[in-house]
Amino acid sequence: MKENETAIDVNIETEPETTASTNFIHQIIDEELQPGGRCYGKTVHTRFPPEPNGYLHIGHAKALYINFSTAEKYHGLCNLRMDDTNPVKEDTEYVQAIQDDIHWLGFDWQDRFFYASSYFDKMYNFAIELINKGLAYVDESSSEEIKAARGTLQEPGTESPYRNRPIEESIALFEKMKSGEVEDGKMVLRAKIDMASGNMNMRDPVIYRVLHKEHHRTGNKWCIYPMYDFAHPIEDALEGITHSLCSLEFEDHRPLYDWVVNNISVECKPRQIEFARLGMYNTVMSKRKLRELVEQGIVSGWDDPRMPTLRGLRRRGYTPEAVRTFMEGVGITKQPNMIEYSYLEHCLRDDLNKRATRRMAVLHPIELEIVNYPEEQKEILISQNNPEQQDAGTREITFSKHLYIERDDFMENPPKKYFRLFLGNEVRLKDAYIVKAISFDKDEQGNVTKVYCEYDPTTKSGKDCRKVKGTIHWVDQSTCVTAEVRLYEQLFSAEQPDQAENYKDCLNPNSLEILHDAKLEASLGQAKNGDNFQFMRLGYFVLDNKDSKLEHLVFNKTVGLKDGFKLKK
Repeated sequence: MKENETAIDVNIETEPETTASTNFIHQIIDEELQPGGRCYGKTVHTRFPPEPNGYLHIGHAKALYINFSTAEKYHGLCNLRMDDTNPVKEDTEYVQAIQDDIHWLGFDWQDRFFYASSYFDKMYNFAIELINKGLAYVDESSSEEIKAARGTLQEPGTESPYRNRPIEESIALFEKMKSGEVEDGKMVLRAKIDMASGNMNMRDPVIYRVLHKEHHRTGNKWCIYPMYDFAHPIEDALEGITHSLCSLEFEDHRPLYDWVVNNISVECKPRQIEFARLGMYNTVMSKRKLRELVEQGIVSGWDDPRMPTLRGLRRRGYTPEAVRTFMEGVGITKQPNMIEYSYLEHCLRDDLNKRATRRMAVLHPIELEIVNYPEEQKEILISQNNPEQQDAGTREITFSKHLYIERDDFMENPPKKYFRLFLGNEVRLKDAYIVKAISFDKDEQGNVTKVYCEYDPTTKSGKDCRKVKGTIHWVDQSTCVTAEVRLYEQLFSAEQPDQAENYKDCLNPNSLEILHDAKLEASLGQAKNGDNFQFMRLGYFVLDNKDSKLEHLVFNKTVGLKDGFKLKK
């Protein structure tokens, strides 16, 4: 973080408030629900309106959390609506993915699932209504001419030469646009508002354009499509939305939102309220940039575990509970802010510590032979599944003469305060015996390939055993399973890649390391999608939900054990 920047303080309370107002949006709603208020006697009704042109990311999660949780707080309703007014990059693949991600986070829209495209006929009729009222006109100026005539923040715009054309003429031309007789870019329909307005959005904005593109739902029925600023308030009004909660970049668009609903024949007059969108260090959340990462093969897909998409987070092993706790802690403000990525990891780590099953895994294996342990002897030992859960139970693990340990758990020339294995030193094998290193083998490059130990049979894990300073994990060679393990770091090394001249120059070259010969405790061979594990001493891991197969296990590292988040006082 730069010296002149501060990360937002976060609320570490994990239980959401259900009565008192916790943010400015709820305070507004509380006032409106009072006798005489705008919403007195009404049901609070919100909506989440994603555009189906990509996968949801952590920034979208804030918007959907605010809309759905606000409805929950007031025992109201929240609609899910696909804002499919732009057919160029929209696809049914994204429609299904969005629904899946919202359900994963624990929210549901029940029977209130809508498409903006379902209202195209009504939007067209509302456009005709505006023309008939003298509040819209067909403009034949080019896009360059319209842009040049808008003026600046210091100078008013210039009226189009077509602004005062007869109503009947605009109606006829708009009909020609609809019937396919007009080429793309030759005509637009503009609202007639105020070319001298201090708000650039009110200077006769374009509300319809010609676009001969097939739509994923309506096919080729339409060759004119409404602009977002015209369509969105109509959608909200038709669905009876009381509060249109959206991010702060739409604040300057609110006067146009109100203008539309106040000048068409709808009973419902929703209120738009804006909140600061989620900004996070060490990531990008522009759909365009995320799409580039996918299309250029920089990541393996929208669900790459390094992506900030909900699909990527899920594949990485994030839990919906952790994401919701993160959203609760971040809070809702009007002030733009940046959040430390480590806070998201903190929420995840706190959740996984309570729910993840403990297992032993060796990521960089070397052999360990216990020379005085009988060759044919096998033992069944008992290990806890999760010491944080009273009812998590225990499991059986096998023990024999031949084991694997982590490469860095033995050193030929150890530094001071190194309490793991070296010649003559004793350590405890987790849930097993105390062993002492007596010799080792090396390969031609000088790398240790095998360690030989002696064990003390009187030190089987128990309350009355003698103590040693070091405890290391291990797996049994005779029963362990081999797996591929993918170690992930953040995709970007720079705190704010969006501020770089080229955000791709900030990519972290070490964001992915693949280990092909990890040795895992036998029970991990039966892991299922969605099961979270703590690999003892190594971090939290999850079975990859895409590439893992019974004959080729793949585990992803979710997050490390060390918490890098520091709560700001």
